Amino acid sequence: MIRPARVVPVPEAPPPPEATIVLVSNGPGELSTWVRPLVSRLHADLSLRPLVPGAALALRLVLVPCPNATGSEHRVAEGWGLFERITRASQFWPLLLSPWRYAHWPRRGVVVFLGGDQFWSVLLSARLGYRHVTYAEWVARWPQWNDRIAAMGPAAAERLPARWRERCTVVGDLMADLSADARSRSPLPNGEWVALLPGSKRAKLQVGMPFLLEAADRLAALRPGSRFLLPVAPTTSPAELLGYAGPANPIARFYESGLPEPVGGTLPGGQALRTSAGTTIELLTEQPAHAALSQCTLALTTVGANTAELGALGVPMIVLVPTQHLHVMQAWDGWLGLLARLPLLRRLLGVALTAWRMRHRGFLAWPNIAAGRMVVPERVGAVTPAAIAEEAADWLTSPERLAGMRDDLRSLRGQPGAVASLAAMVEGLLPSLPPTRT
Repeated sequence: MIRPARVVPVPEAPPPPEATIVLVSNGPGELSTWVRPLVSRLHADLSLRPLVPGAALALRLVLVPCPNATGSEHRVAEGWGLFERITRASQFWPLLLSPWRYAHWPRRGVVVFLGGDQFWSVLLSARLGYRHVTYAEWVARWPQWNDRIAAMGPAAAERLPARWRERCTVVGDLMADLSADARSRSPLPNGEWVALLPGSKRAKLQVGMPFLLEAADRLAALRPGSRFLLPVAPTTSPAELLGYAGPANPIARFYESGLPEPVGGTLPGGQALRTSAGTTIELLTEQPAHAALSQCTLALTTVGANTAELGALGVPMIVLVPTQHLHVMQAWDGWLGLLARLPLLRRLLGVALTAWRMRHRGFLAWPNIAAGRMVVPERVGAVTPAAIAEEAADWLTSPERLAGMRDDLRSLRGQPGAVASLAAMVEGLLPSLPPTRT
């Protein structure tokens, strides 16, 4: 007797979403400090794909071209598992020209600007026919094409022409929520922890890794009780950091730390580096690193979004821009930065551009830019690891000075609640949708 073949039912594919929230961003700093907090809040408030399969509302991320990006931001965001779809920066222009080749885009949605050039999000919202929100840290450049503007502070709101101000709400600083969240988690083991932040891009890591390793060696000699933490940026890896500290990096030969060896660590992930002088640098690969960073007594950091993160966490810092290696410091913004990276002009124009910017610079660290005064020290020029180690030791022996800097940093960030306010603004622009299908 021949039995009929068993028919296995094919699961019915979920229907396409009926509306979409599209977050637009660019670099690693914006992803960790702006995008991720908002994503977590939106998922807490709404039924969203992919966490709720079949939900009528989807959450997507579009990365836009940016000279400050590393090219691996999409992998970081994919690791969160919080987006139904992620569009890489390299796909932005094809997406803009023909969005329906890449995915089904519902007729209704909201585009939220969270980093990059504000005009890219304007173009995308116009192309998709979606409503548009801009988070304006300092200025909203295209208010006439925004449905709502979420200003970080009164300064951004006051820069708007009077006719557009009714569209603007001061929500506060998205990073102000970082400190409250970090303090609720487990601290580092007891000790005088010094954070080392060499950056996340090649131009910064080439200088930052060997410089900070030697500075750690020298500081350890001055203060043997110090312990060192190096949060590994999500766009890099311990192996890559090790490469920048060794002979493969031509800058490393100017520093005395030598090639460190990988050893077991005591923090989550269990990885560390030990320099030839015996200094152990604990590597923290767990993301985000805010909880651990908030427990550090002092940070030695390059310029960039990391200074904003440290400021939001209230971590005292010394900001370093060693200019003795100008030929690799071409990580600047704008068309001049792009021109400086052209093969034939890179060395000559890159050096001239960087030297000009160093002579005509304003404040470089985000806390100083926000305050309009020197809140944290910026060390620009042919600074040495020995000088920075001595300065760090001086700060560490003056807890009252560190406390003063910490208080100044916290006063700049304001009260928590900006993430919830921005999420409510986005939710207010969404269309009414039917209940989630189960």
